[in-house]
Amino acid sequence: MTNEMLNDDDHRELPLLFGRVLDGEGGAREIGWEAARDWQPARNGEVLWVHLLRTHPGLEEWLMDDLTISEPTAELLTSDATRPRAFREGQALVATLRGINFNPGADPEDMLSMQLWSDGARVITLRRDPLQTPRLVRGDLDAGLGPVDAGSLVTALTEHLIERMSHAIVDMNAVIDELEDETIESDAVETLDKIAMIRRNCLALKRHMSPQHEALLAIAHGAPGWFEEHDRREIAESIARLRRYLDDLDISKESAIVLQDDIRARAAANSQRTQYVLAVVAGIFLPLTFITGLLGINVGDIPLAETGSHGFWIICGLCAGLLVVEVLLLRRLKWV
Repeated sequence: MTNEMLNDDDHRELPLLFGRVLDGEGGAREIGWEAARDWQPARNGEVLWVHLLRTHPGLEEWLMDDLTISEPTAELLTSDATRPRAFREGQALVATLRGINFNPGADPEDMLSMQLWSDGARVITLRRDPLQTPRLVRGDLDAGLGPVDAGSLVTALTEHLIERMSHAIVDMNAVIDELEDETIESDAVETLDKIAMIRRNCLALKRHMSPQHEALLAIAHGAPGWFEEHDRREIAESIARLRRYLDDLDISKESAIVLQDDIRARAAANSQRTQYVLAVVAGIFLPLTFITGLLGINVGDIPLAETGSHGFWIICGLCAGLLVVEVLLLRRLKWV
């Protein structure tokens, strides 16, 4: 069974998740772990790309011994330090980038990290949890429509990471639009919980993705010479797109705040209206309750007690008349 036929998570005996050798024309051929370890370009334009499981034992030693990567950099590439950053080390580019977790059961703010190292002839990407971006780029290569060199491979990975960020923003905006269409008669507590979740997602994405903006700037300005001018332009476009997405996050967060305040204001107004109606009803029945309570006390000399059934109807008429007077008075005062 080839590496292509295996799922990424099935690679437990080897650190290699998949490997490709770019042909310089947008295509690639598959390469196994043993061949990748001793790989040398057979012709000009070939670039090795291996996607590795960074938690595999012995991987740090292989990076240092076979690729002569410095120990601090090898530790960074295999560690769980996920804050986005990028720097140049000699003729190599080192970066840690983040992507949104679209794995089943994950929340948007559950970010995934991808470490990257490239010297222009080799591109090494590493991850711990399944990440869809490398698979998408691999699919482009297998279709003959992928990157042609190390620089364009780095930019392709970056573009896919940022592009997928837009899906989460679109989904959050769609939820906000749906909530705006709901009326106050819907469950306000449930709606406010959804809005609070959106706000938390916006804050988490902004907190996690803002450092990526600085990392991409470092790639654009400090990458080695093999990172060509057109690659820098592509990175600049990715930086601009990420900046727009970060601005969209701010807008989504503000929209959620406005919607949250509106729902709370409408709920408070509804509550005040209910309290007002209850106060008016209580005000109307207070005099009536006083009269009936006064006449119902068990003492002597209660008026109309000796008049038989006529007393009951007299009291009812008195109460009805008092009710009419109260309603007219409240209308005159514009309380009802």
